[in-house]
Amino acid sequence: MCLAVPMKIVKLTGTDAVVELGGVQRPVNLTLISDSEIKTGDYVIVHAGFAIQKLDSADAEERLKLLQEMLELS
Repeated sequence: MCLAVPMKIVKLTGTDAVVELGGVQRPVNLTLISDSEIKTGDYVIVHAGFAIQKLDSADAEERLKLLQEMLELS
């Protein structure tokens, strides 16, 4: 099973970014997202080192809440 996770962009450099979740930062590539208005503070869905979709903050926070609830059940 593959899992794509919402992460917040903390740094942008061209088509690359650094994203963060729970204090962990990872580099990601943004070339798969067609939205040219990506900025620091935006949330993106990350899978295998690529941002695959931009999310609004309310949607990202809801998804993160659901993921946390799933972790608490296991």
